[in-house]
Amino acid sequence: MTTETGLRDHGERADAASDLTIDQVRASSYRVPLEVAQSDGTLAWDHTSVVVAEARAGSTSGLGYSYGSEAAARVIDDTLAGEVTGLDPMDVPRAWTAMVRAVRNLGRPGIASHAIAAVDIALSDLKSRLLGLPLVHLLGRVRDHVDVYGSGGFTSASVPELCDQLEGWAEQGIPRVKMKVGRHPLEDVARVHSARDALGPDVELFVDANGAYDRKEALRLVESFAQLDVRWFEEPVSSDDLVGLRLLRDRAASVVEVAAGEYGYDLGCFRRMLSAGAVDVLQADATRCAGFTGFLQVGALCQVSSVPLSAHTAPSLHVHVACALPAVRHVEWFADHVAVERLLFDGAPQPEHGRLAPDTTATGLGLELKLTDANPYQTWSAS
Repeated sequence: MTTETGLRDHGERADAASDLTIDQVRASSYRVPLEVAQSDGTLAWDHTSVVVAEARAGSTSGLGYSYGSEAAARVIDDTLAGEVTGLDPMDVPRAWTAMVRAVRNLGRPGIASHAIAAVDIALSDLKSRLLGLPLVHLLGRVRDHVDVYGSGGFTSASVPELCDQLEGWAEQGIPRVKMKVGRHPLEDVARVHSARDALGPDVELFVDANGAYDRKEALRLVESFAQLDVRWFEEPVSSDDLVGLRLLRDRAASVVEVAAGEYGYDLGCFRRMLSAGAVDVLQADATRCAGFTGFLQVGALCQVSSVPLSAHTAPSLHVHVACALPAVRHVEWFADHVAVERLLFDGAPQPEHGRLAPDTTATGLGLELKLTDANPYQTWSAS
């Protein structure tokens, strides 16, 4: 296909799409049990919950999802679907604004933002499918692929299990890996030491405390972690403790970057974190910060603040938007979500040489819900 023919084809698709409206938004939720219960520094869990949104215009359907409670699916059905039905599927920011306004009395952070995220992602997928484009081309590509880091290393794992998982990622060509700390602080230095010994000097090692330490404890441990060449200390204290994060950032050795932000739900939260100088790297999660529209806003904020952005979990969702933002450094290749996305969706991407690339041969996200495989895990669906 020549460039001229391709442009004409996309123009015809755009003209046809301009006559459509969003006909329907349907939500469903799924609960996938883990083979073995897991824990980090502050929580333990035995399942992963997924909320799926499907948005339809004419004969075309878009897919979105978020990792959140079944309650988010009910918010989609009760509140959000009616706000976006009838709108032009090309006007994703308009739909996003309508949804944000609609949840005012529900509360924007938490469940409502998970719900908005699933619908916003579905609408972005729908728009790009209507135009016959992969999502990364709709957004505008700044890179062909994005780096990933292997993430898991749960505190519930034995030291041999921990080392096997981290080494497995390194053997796949992923040159940076993350482990959890914080559940048993007195054991953490020894566990990190074992991980470093197993990995050798050429693999970057990250640690994530999920806010489990207090300031004094984190200050003491960051010195030991730096001696083991730990490069990233995620949520050494609670993300709500901006003073504490800034303290750790100022006191940590230059080799250790402080990261946080995965629990940010709106732009104000990210702006406050950056204004406080609380992080070396900001994290954001499109399934929490109200979808791709929210994630793009965070990316712009990072770019103007000269702070790198890292995408938290959900790698199959983040690969397209990560390749469209200059500020993005990498995407988290989170073990739980990797398994769930392979189980529930066709088209889940796989990293090569430590990098993840979007499928530009498919339209939209390139994902399809595997209904036969997903149905046994369904907990709720809109009537």
